[in-house]
Amino acid sequence: MTRLVTIDDVQQAARTLADIVRPTPLEPSRGLSDLDGPVYYKCENVQRAGAYKVRGAYTRISRLTELERAAGVVAASAGNHAQGVAVAAAELGIAATVFMPSGAPLPKVAATRGYGARVELVGSSVEDALAAARDFSQRTGAVFIHPFDHADVIAGQGTVALEIFEQCPEVKTIIAGVGGGGLISGIGVVAKALRPDVRVIGIQAQGSAAYPPSLRAGSPVDLPHAATMADGIRVSRPGTLTFEHVRKLVDDVVTVSEEEISQAVLLLLERNKLLVEPAGAVGVAALLAKAAHVEPPVVVVLSGGNIDPLLLLRLIEHGLAASGRFLRFTVRCPDQPGVLASILGLIAERGGNVIDVMHQRYDPRLALGEVAVALSVETRGEDHAEHLTAALRDAGYHLTFQSLGTL
Repeated sequence: MTRLVTIDDVQQAARTLADIVRPTPLEPSRGLSDLDGPVYYKCENVQRAGAYKVRGAYTRISRLTELERAAGVVAASAGNHAQGVAVAAAELGIAATVFMPSGAPLPKVAATRGYGARVELVGSSVEDALAAARDFSQRTGAVFIHPFDHADVIAGQGTVALEIFEQCPEVKTIIAGVGGGGLISGIGVVAKALRPDVRVIGIQAQGSAAYPPSLRAGSPVDLPHAATMADGIRVSRPGTLTFEHVRKLVDDVVTVSEEEISQAVLLLLERNKLLVEPAGAVGVAALLAKAAHVEPPVVVVLSGGNIDPLLLLRLIEHGLAASGRFLRFTVRCPDQPGVLASILGLIAERGGNVIDVMHQRYDPRLALGEVAVALSVETRGEDHAEHLTAALRDAGYHLTFQSLGTL
């Protein structure tokens, strides 16, 4: 039988990390007041290296023998584990090599190098990077530091939950994002040891949700394809060890959509002034979507804050559109003087703010003497957006809306 991590293991990890990680704040939520009790955010987005990952990485690397340390360490990651390993290795004076997918966010690549690790970009997925890291380990003797599927890593991540119980002893539900499962496994260990009545709920992105089918099958299964903007939890197969922890210690694993994730990131930024990456915001997305049964007080782990500024720009627009505050549509209308002014005047009268306008006269799908006008319009929310578009339709205009698509 697989030996699960124990509360003693986590408490020992906490002693190891005492002078390395900072206890992160627990902030009350603004914007989730429709629940019947308080919601708090565990702000691991302000942890060293911008995520909780340094907890598990340092715990694992600090326990290497002198011979293993001399050989160095190697890891694979889309970003946060890479930075955690780089920080931990630097603290311990150990050489670190990190393999990252070629499409990894540039700020995460730059930060990993800035912390002192050697970065190699390979392949297009975390799985490609993992294969390269394992090959490097076999060729050089460097110790492979798995991003989630190791007892020391799980114990380190579980220290997040020790802090939660110190800061909010009355907590009834803990929610955290799930990729490979290291964080939720550690939380499950602590919760079921100290407070078995506390519900532990894991959240995955719909396009990268390997746990629901794995739990149904009774063992880890591979996703044929994993796609989500939440690169920190884009994992196509649960770990062997983490699967056993999740199966035995986690009460539920649910999924959220890309639109729900983008709305959560926007809410955290706008209402709480918290910069959180998509993987770190999935717990908030689940609360917004009412995707899981929760009993307050609820603590949601904001697992990371490392986000590419270009993605953030796209994500803000995506979140505004998903919440009905930003419309993109095309109006087909007669190519006659005054028609555009009439459309813009109607939008202005209804309180819409036009961001940009583009004419298209040469689309073969247009009738002779017809023009397509593409508009981006800022609104005050879903009701206002519906009122504005209804007014345009009532005036005889045909509207075609652009899909939000996938970030």
